[in-house]
Amino acid sequence: MELRIEFTDKEITPWGGVSLLKRMLDKIGFEKILSDLGLPEPGSNRGYSASQLVLSFIVSVWCGANRFLHTEVTRQDAVIQNIFGWKRMAGHLSFERFFSKFSKARNQRVFTGIYQWFFGQLKFDNYTLDVDSSILTRYGFQEGATKGYNPSKPGRLSHHPILAFIGSVRMIANCWLRPGDSHTASNLFAFLQDTFEKLKGKTIGLLRADSGFYSKEIFKWLEERSINYIIAARMYGPIQRLIASQKVWLKLGDGIEIAEGCYQSPLWDKPRRIIMTRCFFRLKTAHFSA
Repeated sequence: MELRIEFTDKEITPWGGVSLLKRMLDKIGFEKILSDLGLPEPGSNRGYSASQLVLSFIVSVWCGANRFLHTEVTRQDAVIQNIFGWKRMAGHLSFERFFSKFSKARNQRVFTGIYQWFFGQLKFDNYTLDVDSSILTRYGFQEGATKGYNPSKPGRLSHHPILAFIGSVRMIANCWLRPGDSHTASNLFAFLQDTFEKLKGKTIGLLRADSGFYSKEIFKWLEERSINYIIAARMYGPIQRLIASQKVWLKLGDGIEIAEGCYQSPLWDKPRRIIMTRCFFRLKTAHFSA
């Protein structure tokens, strides 16, 4: 086999697909959006603009960076500089100085503006908002990581974030990072108010959550704001007895039936509707003969 080996003085890059992402950013006017967010600007005439720092940081993440130091790889790529029209790109120390200027108040203001812009572009309305929490196991001593409920790694430090997401558009609507020892519903009301602010101008037709958010206070808070909700009930003894006493079930499909009833806890001011589901699994047996 004969191989031809040639050399060229043309600039090449393994990240040529970034040009398509550049066209997308141009089409949505992302740089204009950044300029309206009040980002911290450099104090020197030789400093990089805030919009370039954000864009070049995003490009580095697209290209696989997961540490500040990894941004030095894309910094040396002349093709990326030409695609975006940058004369030079910032190093990792510039990014560290830039992000160190962000306070909690500035984070809240900037990301609320981004969320409001994004959802404002969507013509769809009447969202179903899902609220859930998760456990993130930490190895090390990250800020805020504490010991709490951790079924996969008991005793390990963790964070316990709470999230709100909209499945119909596959988009996170809000996320708060909390210490690992936080209860599932900790700071829920402040979190929901912040989420509604990010979804300003949009209608929340339904809120769904699991049994970790099952409480009278949460029901009352949602009902006062006329927000429809579906929250999984905790399987307390009275609820188990209600399910066992139910006589009328509606068959939805093979092995799936539902029923409806009312339940009022002694701690509640009024009864609430309970939707019950039961499933049947048929076990198939095989007979073998010698």
